[in-house]
Amino acid sequence: MTKEEFKICFDELFDAIRNYIYYRCNDQHIATDIAQEAFVKVWEKNIDYHPNKTKGLLYKVAKELWISSHRKLQSAEKYRLSLNEIEHAEDPHKNLEFKELKEQYETILSDLPENQREVFLMSRLEDLSYKEIADRLELSIKAVEKRMSLCLKTLRSRLVYGTE
Repeated sequence: MTKEEFKICFDELFDAIRNYIYYRCNDQHIATDIAQEAFVKVWEKNIDYHPNKTKGLLYKVAKELWISSHRKLQSAEKYRLSLNEIEHAEDPHKNLEFKELKEQYETILSDLPENQREVFLMSRLEDLSYKEIADRLELSIKAVEKRMSLCLKTLRSRLVYGTE
C-alpha cells in the first residue's frame, strides 16, 4: 500500500472504525487508540490496497484489538478483586504484611516490560498455557517461555532480595 493509498484509506475509514469500536466500549479515547493501532498494523503488514478487502481487514483487526484490550481489562479487574478478597483476612499483622507485599508486587509488575507483563498476566490470571499465549500473541512458544522466565526472575529477585 502506498502512502497515498494509505492516506485515502485512513481519511475514508478512520471515523467509521473508531465509531465501530466506540459502540462496543463506550470510551472515545480507547476507541481512538484502537482505531489508530488497527491502521498501524495494516500499514506494517504492507498489503496491497483493495478498498473493500482493506476495509474488511481494518474492521477485523480493530475488532481483535478491542477483544484483546477488553480481555486485559477483565483480567486486571479479576486480579484486583481476588487481591481484595485476600486483603480481608482476620490477622491485622498479616494484613499489613500482605498489603506491603501486594504494593511491592504491583510496583514490580508495572515496572516490567509490557511484553513480559502481558505474558505473565495471561498465564496467571487467565490460566492460559504457553501454547495458548503464543497463539494469541502470534509468537513462538519459546518466545513466551523466555518472556515468562525473565519476568519470574525479575519478580523473584526483587521480591526476595530487593534487587534487579
